[in-house]
Amino acid sequence: MDSPQSTTDVLPLWYIGEHNTKREHPVTDELLNHAQDLGYDLLTTTITNSHFQSRVLNLLHSYNQALEEDSKSPQEQAFPLIPALEDVDTPLTPGSNINQYVYYTSSWIDLGSPDPVIAHLSKQVFIREIAYAGFLNASTIVIPGPRLSDGSSSISQYARAIKEALSTGSYMQLHIEMPMDGSRRSEEDDEDVGDLARFARPEYVTEAAKPKNSDPYSTWDVWNTIRTICKYHNRLSVALDLPRRLPSLALQSRWYSEPLRILNVPASSFLVNARGSHVLSKAHQLFIFRCLRLKTAPWILLANIGPIPGVDDPDMIMSYSTGHLSPEAAADAPSPSASLSASPTPAEAAQMPKKSGKKSSSNDPTPYLSYLRYLQRNQPPKTQLEHFGGGFQDYLQSPLQPLTDNLESITYEVFEKDPIKYAWYEEAVAQALRDWKAQKKTTSSDDGAVVIAVVGSGRGPLVTRALNASQSTGIPVRVYAIEKNPNAYVLLCRHNKETWGGRVTVVKTDMRAWKGPTQPDGTFGKVDILVSELLGSFADNELSPECLDGVQHVLNPEHGISIPSSYTAHFTPLATPRIWSDLYSRSTSLDPSAFDIPWVVMFSQFDYLSVQPNQPDVPVQLTNGTKMNHFDLEHPLLPIVHTAWEFSHPIPPTILAQSSLRRGGSAVGGSGGFTGGDGANEHNYRSCQISFPIQEPGTCHGLGGYFETVLYSGSEGPVELSTNPVTMEQKSKDMISWFPIFFPLRTPMHLPANSTIEVSMWRQTDDRKVWYEWLVESFITLNGQKIRLGVSDLHSSKSNGCLM
Repeated sequence: MDSPQSTTDVLPLWYIGEHNTKREHPVTDELLNHAQDLGYDLLTTTITNSHFQSRVLNLLHSYNQALEEDSKSPQEQAFPLIPALEDVDTPLTPGSNINQYVYYTSSWIDLGSPDPVIAHLSKQVFIREIAYAGFLNASTIVIPGPRLSDGSSSISQYARAIKEALSTGSYMQLHIEMPMDGSRRSEEDDEDVGDLARFARPEYVTEAAKPKNSDPYSTWDVWNTIRTICKYHNRLSVALDLPRRLPSLALQSRWYSEPLRILNVPASSFLVNARGSHVLSKAHQLFIFRCLRLKTAPWILLANIGPIPGVDDPDMIMSYSTGHLSPEAAADAPSPSASLSASPTPAEAAQMPKKSGKKSSSNDPTPYLSYLRYLQRNQPPKTQLEHFGGGFQDYLQSPLQPLTDNLESITYEVFEKDPIKYAWYEEAVAQALRDWKAQKKTTSSDDGAVVIAVVGSGRGPLVTRALNASQSTGIPVRVYAIEKNPNAYVLLCRHNKETWGGRVTVVKTDMRAWKGPTQPDGTFGKVDILVSELLGSFADNELSPECLDGVQHVLNPEHGISIPSSYTAHFTPLATPRIWSDLYSRSTSLDPSAFDIPWVVMFSQFDYLSVQPNQPDVPVQLTNGTKMNHFDLEHPLLPIVHTAWEFSHPIPPTILAQSSLRRGGSAVGGSGGFTGGDGANEHNYRSCQISFPIQEPGTCHGLGGYFETVLYSGSEGPVELSTNPVTMEQKSKDMISWFPIFFPLRTPMHLPANSTIEVSMWRQTDDRKVWYEWLVESFITLNGQKIRLGVSDLHSSKSNGCLM
């Protein structure tokens, strides 16, 4: 792999902005240019100012005063109406830099207020601000999240306002600001005497509606409610506030799976190291690194770190933040576990440099920014999978149909780039040859050479590996390359002349129609080792069982070996909001059957819903001294993955004989099943029903499918490949040939904590095609009784099945 400094290893760019909730100066293009000179990419600004807030408060005061003086009941009094914005109400005007700002709607409104007057005023303010932002052609709008309470009516009221705002412009991205750890929206709200929530009338504010301490998942649940009401709108995402102490890895992973567009890192989230420098904990580093590797990486906002230096001192010389820091300045705080309060401890405060209008004692006017630029410069290098899968993250692909479609050369080339798969195949063939010789088996050739047939040869990588295995073991072989693709056949013939030295017999035919090696007397011989790479993302989804059944008649019935010898399909429930949103858009416009297709996808932004117990809830160690090392940025928690079914080869001859008897529909062959056909392929039908425990609340959007295969198992032990996230590190680390498969749910299924889901899945066949059907049920146990919470549709891919 190239080094991180290599020009071919382009690491993600970080866009970092400055956010100040108490900004003293209005945001202007001059201020933006000054901030960019310091190294910031973005600035935040409110859409309206304190003048507009005063107008609204005066209007509310006049309304309340009128109620006191008027004999009419409040229900007979018209709600106050906010006049149109005036030029003194906003600092913003259209300009060329409009998209270099992040726009905040007012934090002092309460869209979900139980008081109808406050809710009405808040909505008017919100509408005015969204409309003006649309006029400015602003694209990035941050909306403070709802006031968290035990009631759900205010959340739905808030969500309805967001849904209306999404209809105002096709270009405007709305980001809901949410705390990560279940805390209240912001303690700073209590400091704003002009907060409309303060003026809610007592009769509307019940004890049940007052904010209380909540569980860590409560804010995620609020977000989930909002985006569900808004139908997973593709212009709705999260601006996530990172607290000083990050929550559990499980909750971090849940937020990671959501559409994150902004990470809000306040000054209070930084620790202070022994040198007095502001640094982030290793947990924060890991989470930020993970998020910044997403296909659509979020922006980072440094919040409330003090005023932008040099604004009041135009003669002050500022240096651009490069991220070149001394090891001492970037070193982690010595004891982060002792420094996790919301505010600095007295010891930390004593270590902090004193603020002044001039440069700090470290001569760095932007220490927080410099530290983030340091992390940016020292990102871990890309993994093998990131190099190979760049651009494929969460990109939906239809499974291949190799029996009905002739693949293009570029498709074969992608597979052949795998650094692990073919090396393991070569080792499997070599072990089989060594065992063959050690066990003194007879061969199917007249000269003692082991006969190898590579069926479905493609462009020939397995043929090359079979020849290599013969050379390394010193055991002679006779190799046949069987390929139906007429275009690949041309290339195989050329390889045989120019690369393989004529040692291979190339045959153009469907493997199922091949009669075996032609003998001098015109008869057909047998094959000792049958090698194939027919596996799909779910093992059997590209008809490997049917193909190998069809060619088994050429295999030596006494000693014949199939490579692979067996394979199993596996799955686990997933939360994949981004993928589900993509499928929903497809189903409403392009493809109504989008939710009935098992899609091949490189999962990136997702979360496992059922995880193994007793996993350490600590982040991976990120540093060695001051230099970042390579580390695994994959999901930090291992899921529970269950086996759906298994196929083995060669299958017993009696099964093939029965299949042949049923083919043609004779009376002695019995009758076909409900799915149609004669039942000749019924032996490849499979089904399963499997339960998964759900430890934390979540939403299931579908099932992630994987496979494991034993290529060969002999005297030296098994040679295996795996895409199963639990075993792939052990069995085939860095293998990139297969992405997982995704079985979506048409309607996302909400799952409470400590519940269970049961997955039923079927591999169906009608002798002409193979397809899958799947269904998910959710249960919870109360007082020893199992109660069904919900059941999904019965999904079927029959209309998109793999043709035989």
